[in-house]
Amino acid sequence: MHKPRTLYEKLINSHTVCELDNKGHVLLYIDRQVLNEYTSPQAFSGLRDANRKLWRPNTSLAVVDHVNSTEPQRVSVGPEEGGALQVNYFAKNCEDFGIELFDILDSRQGIEHVVAPEQGFILPGMSVAAGDSHTTTYGALGAFGFGIGTSEIEHLLATQTLIYKKLKTMRVTVNGALGLSITSKDVVMELIRKIGAAGATGYAIEFCGSTIEAMSVEARMTICNMAVEAGARGAYMAPDDVVYNYLKDKPRAPKGELWEQALNKWQALYTDKDAVFDKEVTIDAASIEPMITWGTSPDQASVISGVVPNPRDDIDLAKRKSTTRALQYMGLQAGIPIKGISITHAFIGSCTNARIEDLRQVAEVVKGKKIAQGVRGMIVPGSSEVRAQAQVEGLADIFIDAGFEWRQSGCSMCLAMNDDVLSPGDRCASSTNRNFEGRQGAGVRTHLMSPAMVAAAAIKGHLCDVRDLGIN
Repeated sequence: MHKPRTLYEKLINSHTVCELDNKGHVLLYIDRQVLNEYTSPQAFSGLRDANRKLWRPNTSLAVVDHVNSTEPQRVSVGPEEGGALQVNYFAKNCEDFGIELFDILDSRQGIEHVVAPEQGFILPGMSVAAGDSHTTTYGALGAFGFGIGTSEIEHLLATQTLIYKKLKTMRVTVNGALGLSITSKDVVMELIRKIGAAGATGYAIEFCGSTIEAMSVEARMTICNMAVEAGARGAYMAPDDVVYNYLKDKPRAPKGELWEQALNKWQALYTDKDAVFDKEVTIDAASIEPMITWGTSPDQASVISGVVPNPRDDIDLAKRKSTTRALQYMGLQAGIPIKGISITHAFIGSCTNARIEDLRQVAEVVKGKKIAQGVRGMIVPGSSEVRAQAQVEGLADIFIDAGFEWRQSGCSMCLAMNDDVLSPGDRCASSTNRNFEGRQGAGVRTHLMSPAMVAAAAIKGHLCDVRDLGIN
């Protein structure tokens, strides 16, 4: 009789070509890879220098997302010369190596971690690697995704394999009903605050519990996406009927008899009843309040009703030093209420929170209202298809009437690699995944929160509790 196994063990074992040593290193077969214009150039240059071809070109999907302009009127290449060079070299590489490309003008273009699921390119049970740490997003579909470096991209394209070190396992169980206006973003931010930015280093996290089961696939993606901010190199959830219904009509999902065969296989993707995890974490959903960051790391967070912490309250000297530096950078004083801190910008977008479900939540908050004077609001949908759907549903009109800029899809101000860059001293309420120093521009102060919370801050002109706006 087999020893009970976690889903992580099942996924990794089923893709192990061979074991390389007794320290957990294996040669891992990768089913799919997603490429972007920013992290791939050196990999392609290496392939060219070695005169190597791709092992399986049809397992790759390429998208332009990091450096492209998101100006409301779509342009083929943005104003940045370096970005144009990357986009053009990417197109040449895709053509020369036989890789399908969703370029800037493609109606399916968008952020890779939004585009790949909406196309049905990622399926349960798959192993997926990409040159972006938020590849963990695909765990929401019952796949196992993780980010890799440029040299690994080259190796993957040439061999369809990677040298991989097995991770320890952590189970995060979330039970109970979420309160009014509490979202999956609040759930994952509470986890990061609870275990710390390095709390899951060396682990793959399995999320489960009644709260997770009640979530949409899009909400689950937000959780798996941001698990990397706790140090996890993998995050996943067992697939269920919610996932199957999401995938069934996607363009690249199996059809007919192949769908039935796939479904039969997918239904075996779960953690065995008596499987043992290396670490267990539990969260009571009912206890979660709207979350917001006050510092320069995703774990430097608080409930919106809290106050800016005092570094002197930290017993740990390293943590005290980190808090002091964060408050200096953020221009905040210990003890002041977080609610009421003025903002200059509100940004809704990124691979964490720019899907249609997120935009519907934003529209619910801002409908019939106006952005506060002195605040610049930007909404950047996660893909061109999301943008088109938002326009059909009338969401775009709501955003524009409220005073938001309704822009084209791309990574945009999540990491400010295009012309969407803020100025020193700007303070931004943001639905993105990272609030590091300089992430949205040199000297820019970023507060992470859910899209609904960003929308509320934009309307009020300061950090606030979305529940105070009387949204049902």
